[in-house]
Amino acid sequence: MNNQKTSWSNIAGWYDELLKGESTYQKDLILPNLLRLMEIKKGEIVLDLACGQGFFAREFNKNGAHVIGADISKKLIEIAKKDSPQEIKYEIAPADNLKFLLSKSVNKITIILAIQNIENIGGVFKECARVLKEGGRLFLVVNHPAFRVPKQSGWGWDEQSKIQYRRIEEYLSESKVKILMHPGDKEGENTISFHRPLQVYFKALEKSGLRVSCLEEWNSNKKSQPGPRAAAENKARKEFPLFLFIEAVSI
Repeated sequence: MNNQKTSWSNIAGWYDELLKGESTYQKDLILPNLLRLMEIKKGEIVLDLACGQGFFAREFNKNGAHVIGADISKKLIEIAKKDSPQEIKYEIAPADNLKFLLSKSVNKITIILAIQNIENIGGVFKECARVLKEGGRLFLVVNHPAFRVPKQSGWGWDEQSKIQYRRIEEYLSESKVKILMHPGDKEGENTISFHRPLQVYFKALEKSGLRVSCLEEWNSNKKSQPGPRAAAENKARKEFPLFLFIEAVSI
């Protein structure tokens, strides 16, 4: 598959504006959890893979890391460079071909909400294993594959019991589907999303020489406005996580 079909290049400006807004999951939920778990030490080399417009790269830089950002989208890298301090280095490259990096040269790698848009995850993980120093760590954040299956999951409401539930129609079957990048505006712009069950990620990491060392599930930090379903909606948010975090160590 042409990697450009799965990139976010076509909506670079829209995505940049989204992350500059208030109350985003990236800013309020994912970032604080990542900083807590990454434990960035001053001077560490952090590679933000599929970095987009550099939101996370800039935050890692603020926390003392020497940051390298890489993305296949030229447009997103141009935005990242424009909005970032010069000490952050950016490269245009697919995640499965990091030829600009020497082997065993990076302390930590992040792939945040991007691996589900990449087809060749085996190649990505092998490159991560190659460039990570011994004991280096990979940090993955994905839409939770057990509860957020593209076009095969959704919310339901049981009127009799007044319960909001999560409907899952498929899980173990791998799939790839077209996803509208920003519904309601520029309807023709899509990306490809790949659904994979957890075992696929774990096996691909192990095969690449990366051992899973930590897993967390992050639920929504949002709350419903007062209303007849608010309590049920808030309970469901606490029980069904939006995001899955996986840490893997180079062995």
